Amino acid sequence: MKRWQTLRAQLDPLASRLSQDPSYRLRSYQEVEQAARLGFALDVNRATVDDWLRLPGLSIRQAQGLVRLGQAGVQFHCLEDVAAALGVASAQLARLAPVLSFCYYEEHSGALPSLSLNQATALQLCAVPGMPAALAQAVVQERSRRGPYQDLADLQRRLGLAPDLVQTLMYYLRP
Repeated sequence: MKRWQTLRAQLDPLASRLSQDPSYRLRSYQEVEQAARLGFALDVNRATVDDWLRLPGLSIRQAQGLVRLGQAGVQFHCLEDVAAALGVASAQLARLAPVLSFCYYEEHSGALPSLSLNQATALQLCAVPGMPAALAQAVVQERSRRGPYQDLADLQRRLGLAPDLVQTLMYYLRP
């Protein structure tokens, strides 16, 4: 198996980097095209600041602005919507189009609201059913100390949480 992974890394270094580092930042528009062929996609209506920063050419302020709009209920339906939100011509973003996914989410679709583990404050986490204040504080402290959580399994491992607690929290939290 290791031999196969080595061979794959030699044949397609981007595939190897994307699989080994979920937060890998694409360095060029050529990598954007390669990533799209490998199945990488960014759901623009659920993307975090870190997700947006994986794309070349976007500043942290632009990423923060897009996320704030999403949190305020704005949904992006096409590339032109994102361009308008950023105040740039859609032609400037056209090279990112291969990896941008425009999914529509109904505001009251019955889906439970979810908080980002990597952005929520301790106070916001306290509002999650089953989340005691001490755990909310531990989530934030661990994130500050060791960086963002990759997923809920990473949260469970880093904080030593019981499986039944994670099962309760998974309906309200996302990475």
